[in-house]
Amino acid sequence: MNKQILNYLTTPIKAAPLAVFRVIFGLLMLYTTLRFVGQGWVEKYYIVPQFHFKYYGFEFVESLGVYTYLLYLISFLAAIGVTIGYKYRLSILLFFLSFTYCELIDKTYYLNHYYFVSIISFLLIFLPANAYFSIDALQNKKIAFHKIPRYNIFVIQFMLSIVYFYAGLAKINSEWLFNAMPLKIWLPSRYDLPVLGQLFQLEWVHYVMSWSGMLYDLLIPFLLFNKRTRTFAFVLVVVFHVMTRVLFPIGIFPYVMICATLIFFDASFHEKIITFIRKSFNLKNTQNQAVLEWKPSFMKKTLAVFFIVFFSFQLVFPFRYLLYSDELFWTEEGYRYSWRVMLMEKGGYVQFKVVNPTTDKWFYVENQNFLTEYQQKQMRIQADLILEFAHYLEDYYQEKGISNPEIYVDSFIALNGRTSKRYIDPNVDLTKVKDTWQHKNWILPFNEKIYGF
Repeated sequence: MNKQILNYLTTPIKAAPLAVFRVIFGLLMLYTTLRFVGQGWVEKYYIVPQFHFKYYGFEFVESLGVYTYLLYLISFLAAIGVTIGYKYRLSILLFFLSFTYCELIDKTYYLNHYYFVSIISFLLIFLPANAYFSIDALQNKKIAFHKIPRYNIFVIQFMLSIVYFYAGLAKINSEWLFNAMPLKIWLPSRYDLPVLGQLFQLEWVHYVMSWSGMLYDLLIPFLLFNKRTRTFAFVLVVVFHVMTRVLFPIGIFPYVMICATLIFFDASFHEKIITFIRKSFNLKNTQNQAVLEWKPSFMKKTLAVFFIVFFSFQLVFPFRYLLYSDELFWTEEGYRYSWRVMLMEKGGYVQFKVVNPTTDKWFYVENQNFLTEYQQKQMRIQADLILEFAHYLEDYYQEKGISNPEIYVDSFIALNGRTSKRYIDPNVDLTKVKDTWQHKNWILPFNEKIYGF
């Protein structure tokens, strides 16, 4: 069996799918970089806020202020290099580092598709995506190959499959399937859409879309891998992501997923795309029939170990929520990085109380004096953000002359249309609590059961 798997992964196949993926990925990253700057989001998210929520373990990542624009310039130039395959290794490395650094500045803005972009750009560092249809291949025949080992394309396909399949597993829960939540809350608000707006008022439509979404995510990887169902699967991909783009403000994620799934198509399809690009821009068509073969070596074995470790992590890490005792949707312990996409609707209220232990005097904090509106919105429903802000307030008021201030929180959360419930234990001084991977026992229990993965 191991020999069969090895033969499958190392068999040389045409490099066109990886080359087209590189071009499309580069173009999409060019667009998203320009869009982020053009919309004024660099200033709004990274320069204006006086405080940034940090990812656990990445507290050292600081905002560069106005110099954040330099990071986006690097991302932009690197994306051009990736697109045209010029100094590709350097370009994709710079893009990964600059893009990921910006995302690590503030946890408030975590989105699954930003995480996905970082993962894909990281994987591309180790793949010969410049071996075909690139400036590098034109300038250096030693790295120009018509065929490459299959694993170079398979790792991208496998990563996409994990994203889809795990998103489907996450939808197998009682809220999504048996209560149609949160679609039952979201869909009626789109009454303004022609034709669909009226359908979205019907409860049975909410259930149909909930079940369809679950089945789509679970089955689409298998349909894409199967040549007989691939075209049908791609039509489903387009319909699904166009629909989600119309209904929800989720940025470029639908376009990324639509374009990325093209890598499942045969090389002949991608060669037609390359031929079209060459004719459109009058590019020279060089005939190179060299084959990059997989030959056992220390570097190749090291790379194989890297991929095994990487994908083992991707397969296991999303299940870390099983280590925590309370309801995932309530505590969100183990929620990030697990491809749980738009599974819940939460609204919250949080008020911080600062107590001077020397005088026993206390006062409430005006959150808007420290945080942007979006930061406040996200903090109200995420315990780790509440804790981090409490420690920020501790440092702030110590500088203002209050020795060892105590910080207490009055907070409530409404989950998927339920009546709001108290979220954080109001008797716990959060300055005495440190953020760890352990269960946050200062979050009050949910006392309800949501069944599922």
